[in-house]
Amino acid sequence: MELKATPRTTQEKLPEGMIPAVAYNKEHNVSFTIDLKAFDRAFRAQGTAGLFDITIEGGETFPALVKAVQMDKRKRVAQHVDFFMVTYGQPIEASVPVHIKGKSQGEVMGGLVDIVTHSLSIIAPGPRRIPQEIVVDVSKLNIGDHITAGDLKLPEGVKLAVDESIMIISVLPPRLSAEEAEAETQAAQVAGMVASGELSEAAAEAVLEGEATLEDVKSEASEAMAKEEAEGDGSGKPVSEE
Repeated sequence: MELKATPRTTQEKLPEGMIPAVAYNKEHNVSFTIDLKAFDRAFRAQGTAGLFDITIEGGETFPALVKAVQMDKRKRVAQHVDFFMVTYGQPIEASVPVHIKGKSQGEVMGGLVDIVTHSLSIIAPGPRRIPQEIVVDVSKLNIGDHITAGDLKLPEGVKLAVDESIMIISVLPPRLSAEEAEAETQAAQVAGMVASGELSEAAAEAVLEGEATLEDVKSEASEAMAKEEAEGDGSGKPVSEE
């Protein structure tokens, strides 16, 4: 995408609607200004994977990729842009967004598709061969299935710049409802109380089967213990107060 620019020195006051930018590589760097609206529109359309043909008024023209964008956190607009100059026909590493298509079998069963890696580093044979996105078909995935970087089908000539074992997409089991999560928490608590001797196995079973609440059986256990202590000193007679 073409982007027109104006030469700039750091001392110059920026015209209304323009933002500062710099483009560089190992041998060369140049400072200029670009129209904020034009850049914002282009960047939203193609992101960091899209190639810009930057033409500086009265100067050079070169292809470049967006390296970094400094944002105004309050206004959510670009304040400064770093471009990286590239050379046609030379391999280049770039970060490409990962998107999915289709509805997985796991989703049909209540699962959740988790995009673990949202941007994938690749090496393209040239700047014009950088894919705009990597699209993954998840329609055949079941709960527990996953896709790694090595499973992806990349455009011809494009290679991975990351390890093939990196997780890209995973299909997770259904999330527990609030009631299910509460039931699991209670089951763990009851098991701990049985192990410590606070509850009998019969009382624990009553709680888990819904025949009694945990508060009820804890109260009954406390009352039984208090009754045993009050019934006597071992002779079967009540303990008298002195």
